[in-house]
Amino acid sequence: MASHAAHHATGWAAGTIAAVLVAQAGAAGPWHLGILAAFVAGIAGGTAPDWLEIAWWSRSRRLWITHRTATHWGLGWAVVLAFSYHVLGRAQPLAAPLFGFACGGFMHLLADWPNPLGVPWIWKRHSLNWWKSGRCDLLVVALAWAAACWIARPFWATRVGHLAHWLHALSGGAF
Repeated sequence: MASHAAHHATGWAAGTIAAVLVAQAGAAGPWHLGILAAFVAGIAGGTAPDWLEIAWWSRSRRLWITHRTATHWGLGWAVVLAFSYHVLGRAQPLAAPLFGFACGGFMHLLADWPNPLGVPWIWKRHSLNWWKSGRCDLLVVALAWAAACWIARPFWATRVGHLAHWLHALSGGAF
């Protein structure tokens, strides 16, 4: 299990990924609210598999589901991710935030997968068994942000090209 801080940091990366993919799918909506909703939901989804286990309605705030069971089920998160991506841009106002939330949840599972406790992807838990919980958080966060940068690369490349064109035109061709 990655640390709480690592799940927050990878959640920000997942939010970035979700926002870029929503924009690329043409599902930004009015005032680009779909992008913002996907980003914020991605951040929340980055810690969701853990806080969904807590019984918030009780005073004791104990777990109502055993840790790393239903809320960490990889197949469930993958189905929500695929479904929400499929309905992006089809006049479904909740598709973008649902997609962002699923991106964050899926990123959470990827961050938990390398430690010995593992993640139940389909049925039983599977672990890559690379390191113990809380170790190598910097590597997990770096990989999440590397993925975010790689996915955002084509999106930003076109925007930078447009910006360079306008700067060139505004400067009278000086640069």
